This record gives sequence, C-alpha cells and structure tokens, in this order.
Amino acid sequence: MKLLMAANWKMFKKLDEAARSARDLAALVKNLPPDREVVLFTPFTTLRACFEALSSAGAQSLVQLGGQNCYPAREGAFTGEISPDMLLDCGCAHVLVGHSERRALFAESDDFIGKKCAFALSSGLKVMLCIGETLGERDGAMLRPVLERQLAEGLAGVPDAVPAENLAIAYEPVWAIGTGRVATPPDILGAHALIRSFLKRRFPTQGDELRILYGGSVKPENAPEIISLDNVNGVLVGGASLQADSFSRIVFAGHRS
Repeated sequence: MKLLMAANWKMFKKLDEAARSARDLAALVKNLPPDREVVLFTPFTTLRACFEALSSAGAQSLVQLGGQNCYPAREGAFTGEISPDMLLDCGCAHVLVGHSERRALFAESDDFIGKKCAFALSSGLKVMLCIGETLGERDGAMLRPVLERQLAEGLAGVPDAVPAENLAIAYEPVWAIGTGRVATPPDILGAHALIRSFLKRRFPTQGDELRILYGGSVKPENAPEIISLDNVNGVLVGGASLQADSFSRIVFAGHRS
C-alpha cells in the first residue's frame, strides 16, 4: 500500500501565499516515489487557488487536495458550513473529519462525526477520520475504550465494502498536537495495533488494507522513525507542513532512491 503523506494547514495562509506554497511543493515532489501519496488539507478559501496552482504546474496527479471539514448535507440553511459537493467543485478528492480541534473547540460528537464520515464517502470524497485520546484519558488507562468508541461511532454508517483507498484513520494523540511532544514508538505501536485490530473486526475483507496515519508534532527529523513502525501507513502533519521544503522532506522520509 502507498504511504499517505498529508498536510493540514489549519487556519493559515491567504490566497497568494497558499498558491505559492502549492507551486513550491509541486516542484519539490515532482519525482515522487511510487510508494507515496500526498494530500494537502487547506483552508476553504484557498482550495481553488491551490487546485489551479497545482494544475498549472502539472502536479494535480502528484498532490491531491482535501477539505478540513464538511457538513453532512448537500445544501441547506447551514450558515458557515460547506458541503462535500462544494469541496468536490473546488477540486478536492479528500476530506478530514473528526480532527481533535473540531472535537474540543466545536464540541463535535462522535455521532455527528460518524454522520459526516458516511455522508462524505457516499458523496464521492475520500475520508480521513481522526481519532485520539487526551492526556488525562491516556493516564487514566482509557486508551482502548476511547479509541474503540471513536472508531465504532465514526464508522457506524460506513458500508462494509468501502474500498480501502477511500478511507483512512489518523491517530492523533491530543497531548502531542502542536506541543512539541511526540508519542514514543511504543506509544504509537500500541495505539496503531489497537486500531488495526478494530479495523480487521469491522472490515474483515479489507481491514488490513486500510491506512492508519500518525499525527502529532511530526517533523522531518522524526518522520523516518515514525513511518518505519508497524501499522504506520503515513503521517498527518500540522506545523511542519506550512513550509514546502519542510513538508517535502517528510514526504520523502525513509525513501531510498
């Protein structure tokens, strides 16, 4: 399976800067290894500009676009929201759902995240479902029940036969996001093993083929070790993805030409 290397720009970059960053990244990954796949999750306002920048650079097949969130409806009176169809119209192939910041800052429930996951998939987007525990939950020996609850509800409406390439899970321990603190290899191995076990039960046919990404203070320096771990099939990168050079080094991490 290809490693999925994803950048989450969060609420950073206006139009010109975003387009320039997309062009810079396109130039840096023009020799993308065949075992890698790259996705940019950019602010809604920059999606079309990034799509046009990547298209003009001939890189739309090398760097795919994704929305950072969506609402589970095609249209309607949902002020401030964006639909999967709107993301597709901007050139997106992917969408994030369940990011820890959406859960913590906007009180999104597991059930609501599950509705978004199922609806986005049915609308033709590839979905990256984010899950992860807080420090208190980890210290309270709640890792397994928290991850299994988030997976069970987040995937509740997903068809059993969902194509493996259309769904990915991003494990992002909340205590390691933007803190500079990275989960240790044993931390990551343990959490990803739990996730893989759940996926194999939930999707007996393709549970081994679904990609599991690690997210949380990933940098060029630690990326090679992280992606070498069992059941780590890519990374979801925040701060280190804002500079094209930094993110491109992560994209190529561990690759031997």
